[in-house]
Amino acid sequence: MAILLGFLIAVAISLTGVGGGVLTAPILILFLGVPPLEAVTVSLLFAAGVKFLIAPAYLRARRVDFGILGRLLAGGIPGVLIGSLAIERLNAAGRSGVLSAILGLSVAIIAALNLFGMWRGSSAEGGARERSRWLPLLALPIGAEVGFSSAGAGALGTLALLNLTTLAPARVVATDVCFGLVLSLLGGGIHWRAGHQLPAVLWPLLAGGAVGAIAGIYVSGILPARPLRAVLCCWLVFIGIELCWKSLAS
Repeated sequence: MAILLGFLIAVAISLTGVGGGVLTAPILILFLGVPPLEAVTVSLLFAAGVKFLIAPAYLRARRVDFGILGRLLAGGIPGVLIGSLAIERLNAAGRSGVLSAILGLSVAIIAALNLFGMWRGSSAEGGARERSRWLPLLALPIGAEVGFSSAGAGALGTLALLNLTTLAPARVVATDVCFGLVLSLLGGGIHWRAGHQLPAVLWPLLAGGAVGAIAGIYVSGILPARPLRAVLCCWLVFIGIELCWKSLAS
């Protein structure tokens, strides 16, 4: 089961740029019964592993804009530190139900914002302006969300790049994948160093993810990314609300 989930999530990341933290954590909590803090830790390390396999293909194709990536990291790295500290404090207070509810709400909001960004982009195509100087400021809360819930780098990072830069869509995905790789590595490392136990589910997830990442790279030029991204985000809204509802009900 975990191998199949890892494969499907990795394919989603390769095709749409979305799916690492925003998919993995709620699935682990809802379907595999992993505690929230451990789910975030596993999600971050899994996303880092998958993006580590995907990123070299984008680097070889010279699709990554390193100037834009540097601006994202300038705000994203401090944000990860803030988010990781926040989830540690909440977990230490023994509020796992509240933590799960916040994670679910975060996933639903991020997916809804991404859907809105796609609709707005299609209705105002060609209207993007170069406003990348604002990226560090916007990347700070994105990084905090990654550190807290493992979600945000793919969905919100792409949304920020589409609205604040004039990068082509292929370069947006490539730059955002590298941004997410750094944040996931940093956030996962912080959680791991804090002594969080890594559930055994991480290893089959990574095994399936390695195959899924390679498969996704090969089919990314065949399948249309935009409709897949829209369907994925709709499903994530449902999953996020479901997780929030179950957490509050219990």
